Amino acid sequence: MTEFVNNEKVKYGTVKIANEVVAIIAGLAATEIEGVAGMSGGMTADFTEMLGMKNLSKGVKVEVGEKETAIDVFIIVEYGHKISEVANLIQKNIKDTVETMTGLNVIEVNVNVQGVNIPKEPREPKIEEEPRVK
Repeated sequence: MTEFVNNEKVKYGTVKIANEVVAIIAGLAATEIEGVAGMSGGMTADFTEMLGMKNLSKGVKVEVGEKETAIDVFIIVEYGHKISEVANLIQKNIKDTVETMTGLNVIEVNVNVQGVNIPKEPREPKIEEEPRVK
């Protein structure tokens, strides 16, 4: 069931923004930051992704009130990036993007680092050298 938020009265009625919309905006804003390998969404989200369905709100939990929201994101960081810097950039980008697009006041963005992505180095096949004759 989708819950609706931001019930501001306007001249012609009300505007309602679904929680899922806020989660999608936050997820996209988080993945824009260099050093984010991906979002960590648990078994259900990973299974959904294996079936070929992309879940844009994967790894994001939102709590929305009438005029404000709190957001939790669960990320995987690329090896070699400073985690605190990546987390700070994520917080700023999510806050700015969600406030700009929805008009909601973002009171907190909690970044939970769930892992580090270590790139696999391709193994080169060993070529056995033949003894050289002088």
